[in-house]
Order: sequence, then C-alpha cells, then structure tokens
Amino acid sequence: MILIVDSGSTKSDWIAVDSNGKQLIEKLRTKGLNPEILKEDKLKKIIKKHPDLKAHKLEVTHVFFYGAGCGTDRGKEAVYNVLKGVFINAVIKVEEDTMAAVYGTITHDTEAAVVCILGTGSNCSYFDGKQLHQRVQSLGYILMDDASGNYYGKELIREYYFNQMPEDIKVSFASKYNLEADYIKYNIYKQPNPNAYLANFAEFMFLNKDSQYIVELIKKGIRSFVNNMIMQYKEEIKTVPVHFAGSIAYFAQEEIKAVAQEMGFTVGNFERRPIEGLVAFHIKNL
Repeated sequence: MILIVDSGSTKSDWIAVDSNGKQLIEKLRTKGLNPEILKEDKLKKIIKKHPDLKAHKLEVTHVFFYGAGCGTDRGKEAVYNVLKGVFINAVIKVEEDTMAAVYGTITHDTEAAVVCILGTGSNCSYFDGKQLHQRVQSLGYILMDDASGNYYGKELIREYYFNQMPEDIKVSFASKYNLEADYIKYNIYKQPNPNAYLANFAEFMFLNKDSQYIVELIKKGIRSFVNNMIMQYKEEIKTVPVHFAGSIAYFAQEEIKAVAQEMGFTVGNFERRPIEGLVAFHIKNL
C-alpha cells in the first residue's frame, strides 16, 4: 500500500493506492500536519486517531508526504520521525508542499513553470523542469502569506474593526461569525493553529463576490502576492506560465486572471487539490 499525502495547515488529504495506481480505500482526511505549528506528539496523535490509517499502518510500504512547514530540514525531520513511528514498514519521503503543487499542476514532468500556492498559507517557487528554486524564505503567517486564507481573514477582521467595510457587508459578516474581541483574541493567542482559524473567515469573501468591495479586497491581496512573490521571478515569467494550487486560488481565478493581465504574466493551470497529479507522478516513478 502506497500512501500519498498533501498536507496544509488546516487539513491533510490522504490517498492509498497500489503499485498500479488503483485506489485501495476511500480518500482520507485528517487535520493539517504542519511541524512549524504542532509538536511531534500532536502530529502523531492526529494520524493515529484516524481509524483507517490505524487499521492499515503495517501494510504501508511507501509514504510520500508533501506538507506546509516542510521547507526546512527541521520540519522535514520532524514529520519523517512521526511517520516512521507510525508506518514502521514503510519507506518515507517528506517534501515541502510546493513540490505537491508542482507535480499537481505541470502538464508534463519536465515543464518549467512558476508555481504558486494560495491556501491557508501562500508560497511561490520556480520549477526549471528538474529542480525547485525558491528566492524567498517564508517567515510564516504573521509576516508573510500574502493572498492566503489567513491573510484575508486578518484583512476582513481588521476592516470590520476599523469600520472600513460597507455597512451591508459589515452586518452580514457579523451575522456569520462570532466577532467579539475576547473570542477572537482567545483563538489567535491561546489556541493552536491560529492561521487556520483566521483562514476560516476567507469563505465569507467567496460567498459575497457580488460586492465590488469584496472583489477589490481579493485583488488587493493578489497584487501584494504578485509584487512580493511572483515578481521574484520577473525574468522567468516572460517565458513560462504561472500555475496556481490551493482553495483560495481556485475560487479567486477571475481575480487572479484580471491581476495577471494588469501586471503582465501568463496564468497557467489551477488545481484546488494537487493530490490526483501526485498519484500519477509517483506511480510512474516508483
């Protein structure tokens, strides 16, 4: 049994296949397994809690794990140790989530492209057809992550509290969420996964895209992401497409395409969940 995992900070998608790519059990989902946010014992607890993973752990021969927080040796080592402690008979490979986005969006194995992730967090890299090149080291959700779910969550809460929302949007926002100051501060400063908590607010934007205010808010975040991340590869984007993975990118396709036209780059593929492309890639390269 081969397990392929695409893990963000909010959720992790798991798929189990045989060496021919045949799916063995239904797709699985656990909480996100980000080693920069959760300690190893918590990561292991999340995996062991899932009944299917627990039942089949000794049958697993390979685990290919792609995750947020795995862009450093420390993060990779933490997740490797956790996975090896659960799937004791398996060969374990841990890569950063950007590689999942690469394999999930490129149209052939050696395609060069700039590949972006816009999900709970955000990232951007250049894949030259063989290797991944990253020119900005992520400092996480507080300092970076433009145009991500947690970025938009922060923006919505700030604009609500600074009275910068149109009144109808403000009323609608307040009716959907608990916006009491103490409740927000408790979830951000006292609870685990504050980035995932903030990202939950982003759904509000996509339910209210008939508002020009919301459309401009989405575009503002995308422009910031383009200026700070995509333009790190200003020479590359003259000749290669820019692909996008993640839920925020998937639901903001119109706004991304509009900003791309403004700022002069070519949009390629959108993939909400790259895991299907990962299956094809790994079966081919076993």
